[in-house]
Amino acid sequence: MLMLNTLESRTSTPAVQLVEPAPNKEQLTKILQAGLTAPDHAAMRPWRFITIQGDARNQLGEVFAQATLKREPDTPAEKIARTKQKPLRSPLIVVIVATITPDHLKTPEVEQILSAGAAATLIQLAATASGFGSIWLSGPNTYHPDVKAALGVAEKDQIVGFIYMGTPSKPAVAKSRPELADHLSEWHGPAN
Repeated sequence: MLMLNTLESRTSTPAVQLVEPAPNKEQLTKILQAGLTAPDHAAMRPWRFITIQGDARNQLGEVFAQATLKREPDTPAEKIARTKQKPLRSPLIVVIVATITPDHLKTPEVEQILSAGAAATLIQLAATASGFGSIWLSGPNTYHPDVKAALGVAEKDQIVGFIYMGTPSKPAVAKSRPELADHLSEWHGPAN
């Protein structure tokens, strides 16, 4: 029941509400190990995690700014300044990377990416169970080749997202959930 309660109560914490302390080394190890239990066709383990803390967050902000300018050269200076600040919204960022094996006989690329996404979800659940808040963020910089290169991500691989993590500065707000009936059907065989 405790696990079901964690699943039902998990909610994303806005990045700007994530403050110190971030998980310590032992806590983070346990949280990331949860990601290693993701479903994984053919035992490929098609994921890796990159942690970013401290001043490295400023450097990531610079990488984001340069990628934004390369993509949109006319970006106003105010937007570039905000882009540089994005990684500073939480004390810890975990980058989730899908490590792709092209043309795998058993596991197509989409399944490898889904496995990395499952790892990201498990990391968020483990963070919640450990008393931390998190939010999974993406956006254009997630897919930019210069961001991938700066993070040491191979061209063939995909950044699935950035999980911002820390201690929530405000209590979680109860989130409305969709009705299961709106997302559920029962199949009784092929339609005639």
